[in-house]
Amino acid sequence: MTVVGGEDPLIDETQHPHALLGGERYDHPLAHTLPPHSHHQVGTSGEEHECCERVVINISGLRFETQLKTLAQFPETLLGDPRKRMRYFDPLRNEYFFDRNRPSFDAILYYYQSGGRIRRPVNVPIDIFSEEIRFYQLGEEAMEKFREDEGFIREEQRPLPEKEFQRQVWLLFEYPESSGPARGIAIVSVLVILISIVIFCLETLPEFRDDRDYDSAAGTFGTGGSPFVTDLFTNTSSSATSMVSSFTDPFFVVETLCIIWFSFELLVRFFACPSKPTFSKNIMNIIDIVAIIPYFITLGTELAERQGNGQQAMSLAILRVIRLVRVFRIFKLSRHSKGLQILGQTLKASMRELGLLIFFLFIGVILFSSAVYFAEADDPTSSFSSIPDAFWWAVVTMTTVGYGDMHPVTIGGKIVGSLCAIAGVLTIALPVPVIVSNFNYFYHRETEGEEQQMLRKKVDKRTQRMCCCCSLLKQVFILRCLLQGIGMLARNLLV
Repeated sequence: MTVVGGEDPLIDETQHPHALLGGERYDHPLAHTLPPHSHHQVGTSGEEHECCERVVINISGLRFETQLKTLAQFPETLLGDPRKRMRYFDPLRNEYFFDRNRPSFDAILYYYQSGGRIRRPVNVPIDIFSEEIRFYQLGEEAMEKFREDEGFIREEQRPLPEKEFQRQVWLLFEYPESSGPARGIAIVSVLVILISIVIFCLETLPEFRDDRDYDSAAGTFGTGGSPFVTDLFTNTSSSATSMVSSFTDPFFVVETLCIIWFSFELLVRFFACPSKPTFSKNIMNIIDIVAIIPYFITLGTELAERQGNGQQAMSLAILRVIRLVRVFRIFKLSRHSKGLQILGQTLKASMRELGLLIFFLFIGVILFSSAVYFAEADDPTSSFSSIPDAFWWAVVTMTTVGYGDMHPVTIGGKIVGSLCAIAGVLTIALPVPVIVSNFNYFYHRETEGEEQQMLRKKVDKRTQRMCCCCSLLKQVFILRCLLQGIGMLARNLLV
């Protein structure tokens, strides 16, 4: 027992309210393994007998016995901290009692004995064992080791800004699952993306095209689009009336509103992000920028044409390419779609297999286009005028599309075509299982990760309730012991 300044001794693990109130001495479960003098002095003698100190742990009726120094290797855990495990002590049996899963405790105790190795027993489900790890407070490192052994991928740490306001804004626009308002903003963003894509498609319908875009010589429409877009592809200057109608066109107004939202969202996320270089390198943010730029380029081109002498500021080909870039807005949906994210991860993990597929197709195209050309060379009605001209036929045949615009007519050409189709089926079928396996892996990892998060929340709530109950029981136990001690003291005084 430790004495401070020669005054009242401090309470150690071998004392109890009974002894303090004049009752019988409290016998701690560790006390029966210590020699008599070890209870009254701490020092070299206590250290000599530390290896002999044993503790009894009862798990739902199954008793385990281990050395105290084994548990002391991890003082932050439930069993390694004397103050934490004291609430589960049974003074009647001189042991610690836990009403927990018995098969799991073999692995829990082995964690202490092996110095940190955690292995799940084969007869214990993953969710139950993870719950036991959290109950015994083995820590996040032990949980990560367990998850890696079970095939789970380590969860990526989400970097967050240091400032509170900046962090809240970042969570609001970057992580829809963080709160209800964040989920609402994600829904608005998805709706704006869908509206933008629908407008992009509808403005090419003949009903919504401007008559000035109609080519009377060819009898066809030109590039198509709203009056605002049509003016970009005409060689005549627009009048003031045409200028007003272009900027009041419904398609242009809706497109402008969508761009305002995209720009606002991008700027807010940029200023709230924890790392500007990382934000700039993210592929999804690059897609956001690419989806916005075409609008401002076409708008600047339109204004330059109206203020100039009627000459085109940019070539039609460049403008058409810029307008085509708008279709990449559909990839903005992947930010809010787990399915598209899984597909992207699958393609990224299957790049080697896809590369082999393209390489095999390239070899097959060269081989069979050459073979069909020489097989059809003597037929004047042959559709294959050269080997490069036969590339298209080889591609559509190996991919089993078969448009029918080019086909062999000779016996030799038909034999080559049959072999080409069979080779194409085999070539495409070989890497498919690997790609499907990668997709299943990422899909199950995502679903299991969501289940683990839900389970973690349930376990945390259950642990909090259990800690409250244990704290209440501890207080009741101490009160009961005090009352018993007072009763024994009163009886001694009466006697």
